[in-house]
Amino acid sequence: MTSTKHILVVEDDTSLAEWISDYLLDHGYSITVASQGDFALAMIAEEEPDLVLLDVMLPVKNGFDVCKEARAFYTGPILFMTACVEDGDEIQGLEVGADDYLTKPIRPQVMLARIKALLRRATDDNIKQQLVFDSLVLNAVAKSVTIEQKVLDLNANEFDVLWLLASKVGTVVSRSDLIAQLRGIEYDGFDRSVDIRVSRLRKKLHEAQNQPYKIKTIRGKGYLFCREDETQ
Repeated sequence: MTSTKHILVVEDDTSLAEWISDYLLDHGYSITVASQGDFALAMIAEEEPDLVLLDVMLPVKNGFDVCKEARAFYTGPILFMTACVEDGDEIQGLEVGADDYLTKPIRPQVMLARIKALLRRATDDNIKQQLVFDSLVLNAVAKSVTIEQKVLDLNANEFDVLWLLASKVGTVVSRSDLIAQLRGIEYDGFDRSVDIRVSRLRKKLHEAQNQPYKIKTIRGKGYLFCREDETQ
């Protein structure tokens, strides 16, 4: 890394917070810790960390509320930690603007891989700031999408999927490649996070599931982002 990345660890379990902090410090990151949701929200606004590692179950204000409120002013990656193995926490986290999630007990190498993937993607987005396709404009700095100059209401993870597909316009991107870039892990055949994001993204792009206008499903291969003149 050319500079030390700052990670805010939001965890009320003191021993777990210390373990995560020590591990990330050993790997060259700068760390601050918050033990309550309300403290975390204030620290995100004041410190502007490069990434937020956010527990779901927190005193005063839970992680979902912290993420939802932070997205009003914070555009950096948010990585959830949850003890729940059901899809509910994952889906709710994605809906309020989280970029990815970790299931407890935390595996250190998986955590590190996810963090690196999210930070790498954030850096790449800052290098390529804008993509333009006729009336569709994607801005990586603001993480905004406009169609005919009207702002589309996308959360951060929906934007990330659209940006990854649009940056490889005309090329089929496999589900495994998307998961590797978005989450820093290999596709295990069961991860539905990308499918959930694409489905919600299509709805917001006013696409019918059986006749996608911008994002096509290529059976057995992955997803294809098409230019306007290639969708007929």
